Amino acid sequence: MNHLKTYMLLAAMTALFGAVGYLVGGASGMLIALLAAGGMNLFAYWNADKMVLRHFRAQEVDPRHPDPRVQGYLQDTLALAQRAGLPAPKIYIIDNPQPNAFATGRNPENAAVAATSGLLGLLSRDEIRGVMAHELAHVKNRDTLTMTVTATIAGAVAMLANFALFFGGRDRNPIVGLLIMLLAPIAASLVQFAISRAREYEADRIGAEIGGEPEALARALEKIEAYARQRVNMDAERNPAMAHLFIINPLSGQGADNLFSTHPNTKNRIAQLMDIARRFGRPTAPAGAGPWGGAPRATRGPWG
Repeated sequence: MNHLKTYMLLAAMTALFGAVGYLVGGASGMLIALLAAGGMNLFAYWNADKMVLRHFRAQEVDPRHPDPRVQGYLQDTLALAQRAGLPAPKIYIIDNPQPNAFATGRNPENAAVAATSGLLGLLSRDEIRGVMAHELAHVKNRDTLTMTVTATIAGAVAMLANFALFFGGRDRNPIVGLLIMLLAPIAASLVQFAISRAREYEADRIGAEIGGEPEALARALEKIEAYARQRVNMDAERNPAMAHLFIINPLSGQGADNLFSTHPNTKNRIAQLMDIARRFGRPTAPAGAGPWGGAPRATRGPWG
C-alpha cells in the first residue's frame, strides 16, 4: 500500500509540474518545463549523494578507527547490509551534536549511510543497529532516489511559479500568476511531505525485519526525538530541503504530525514498531512515561 501511495503521489507531483508549465507557457511551456526537470533529475541522480555528504562534512569511517564504539557501528552496519542482501554501503560519521542519521545514494550499489557523533554518543549498540537497519531499509526501497526526484520537482515547481508571477501565465493575467506563485509550491511541498512520511513508516517496518529488534529502533526514535529538539543542527537549518533525509526531523520546532511536517509523528512510529515487536514475540515494557516507563537518558559517548 505504501509503494502504491508513493507512485500515486509521484504521478500527482509530475502532473502538477506539467500543469504549472502549461499555465506559464502553454504546450511549449509544459514541454520546456518537463525537459528542464529531466535535466535537473539527471544531475541529481548522479551527484545528489556527493552533494549531501559534502554539505554535512561527512567523514568516511576508517576500518582502523581506534574507538570501539565506531568499530561497532561499522561492523554492525556491514553485517545488517549482508543480512538484508545489500552490497556493503559506504559508512560515514558527521561531527554534529544532534543525534540523527540518514542514507543517500542513487541505488544500493552506490549507497552511503551516515550517523552523527551525537547519535553514536547517545544510543546503545542495539539502538544504533536499529537506526542503521532503518537506513538500510531506505536503501533497499530505493527511497533516496525517490526523495531526490520529488525534491527536484518541488524545486522546479517553485521556479516555474516565480516565472508565472512575472509573466502572468499564458493569459498574461497577473492575478493568475500570483495564484500560481502562491499555491503551486504549497501543493508541491504537501506532496513531497506526504511521500516522505509514507517512506518513513515503511522504512521503520522493513528496518524492524532486517534488524529483528523493533523495540530497539523504537527506543532509539524516542531518544533521538527528545534530544534532537535540544540541539540545533545548523547545517540542516541552512538547507531545510535536506530535512527529509534524516530519521528524525533535524529542524527546530517540527514535532507535530501535520500537513507541513517532513516526518510522521514519532509516537505513531513507536506504536507501529511495538505492534511489530509483539508479532515477533519480542519483549515489550509495561506502560509508563513512554514505552519504557521513563524519559531517555543520554550516555557519554566517544565525542563527550
